[in-house]
Formats: sequence, structure tokens, C-alpha cells
Amino acid sequence: MPQISLHSPLGSLTLTEEDGAIVALDWGRGRDQEETPLLRAAADWLDRYFDGEAEPFDLPLRPFGSPYRQQVWTALRSIPPGDVQTYGAVARTAGGSARSVGGAVGANPIPIIIPCHRVVAADGIGGYSGEGGVEHKQFLLHLERLSKMPVEAG
Repeated sequence: MPQISLHSPLGSLTLTEEDGAIVALDWGRGRDQEETPLLRAAADWLDRYFDGEAEPFDLPLRPFGSPYRQQVWTALRSIPPGDVQTYGAVARTAGGSARSVGGAVGANPIPIIIPCHRVVAADGIGGYSGEGGVEHKQFLLHLERLSKMPVEAG
């Protein structure tokens, strides 16, 4: 599978493509580097994102996961930059429970692009399974100019 690595404020990131769609974004530098037009476009999007230009990502994605996880990841993509939703709110959109949403969020194979960092706990920021943990989640939310945390209704 073609891969391209890039430098970011969070360290090296590697994008992976399969059959004309982005299938993964991983922390660290990939071993094999094979640039394609799609990978170049995705890397350019990430560069603009880290420069503070939060435009919609409109390139093809194909994250591997169960149908339920696909539903959760689709719901995450509807959360606009600078906004957050609680795990419970995502569960009301995608189905399941806050805990099952947390499992899907933690298994997200394309973080940042599928914005799992925009999902927070009802009582605070919650965790982040990406490298750098909560510190990187806070960085991404600050980059997107998050103004306030949501309050979870009963």
C-alpha cells in the first residue's frame, strides 16, 4: 500500500492509501514511501489544517471497521472544527452507548481527518488514544479555536 510521511506539530505522521482511498493516518514515519496524487493531496490538506485553515476534507476515505464503527466515524465527521460533542451526544446520533462510542473513537484508524479529538467526556476533556494523549487532543482543539466545553444534559 502506498504511504507518505510528513512532519507536523505533533511529530511525524504517515498516511496510507489503498484502492484510491485513505485508509490510515498513523503517528511515526512509515517505512515505505510511495507518493500518489491522493496521498499528496491529503498531506497538503494536513499542512493547511496545521496552519489553521480548517476546510472540509473532501478526499475519499475508507476506514476499516464494523458497520457500527463506520456509523460513529460518520457522525464524527459531522462535528465542525471548533466544536465538540460528548460521547453521549454521539451515541444519540450514531446509536449505542457512550461506552460503545468510546470504543469506536479509540479505534479510529484515521485520526485528525476523522476528528475523534472533537469528542469529549460529559465531565471534561476525556482521553485521547492518539500518540501524545490528552496533550495532543488539547493542542488540536486549541488549533481549531475551541471556545467552550459542552454541558451534557441529564
